[in-house]
Amino acid sequence: MAEQEYFKKALADFTFDAAAGGAIRHLADNGCTVKQIAEHLDFPVPEGRIARVVWEHFLATGRIRKEEPGNGTASEEYTYVTEYDNYGRKSFRRVKLAQRGAEKIVFHEVVFEPARYGKLSDYLAEKCAGNGVEKSYLSCDFAQNRKWEPEAFAAAMEVLEAREREYICGLFQEGGVVYHQLDRRMREIVVRLYEAGKYRGECWFLGSGEKVVLG
Repeated sequence: MAEQEYFKKALADFTFDAAAGGAIRHLADNGCTVKQIAEHLDFPVPEGRIARVVWEHFLATGRIRKEEPGNGTASEEYTYVTEYDNYGRKSFRRVKLAQRGAEKIVFHEVVFEPARYGKLSDYLAEKCAGNGVEKSYLSCDFAQNRKWEPEAFAAAMEVLEAREREYICGLFQEGGVVYHQLDRRMREIVVRLYEAGKYRGECWFLGSGEKVVLG
């Protein structure tokens, strides 16, 4: 019975991915929030399910990492390809596309001080330009704070612009501390939170081997 239920779930997941998975991932890559993706789809999909697809996609592509950057743990990206046998019967095969983040790095720790390094926005922009966004990460405990410190989380979200708040609330729904690439949106988010005294964490720059402590 358990095996039959597993097969049904796998088949349902395949069907859903064929119908909506590609569109969800494409919209997420273009910067849409979970709410915006729901509004763009041709048929209704619960935001919670969209969030799971986006989360898994970001984990697979390295935009989000569960493991601390530079610790030698790799993330892998997979896709599914459709195959047909001699009788025209269709099946799916899981194919590995890439492996990322297997580097082991000993970081030089820097404590950020505005008096010494200037504006955080300029500092992070310079670091990301030098390392590349794909090798620049920010520690995120939003889901953890949302669960255990809801009042503090709500106060932090009030600091953000509406779309920034929408992005965080739509994506970080469960789990502990994770690491998100320091793209432009995440840089703007962390700068707002830091300047309002609402962020404590670290930035990781794999190219230059620096861990920058904020807070």
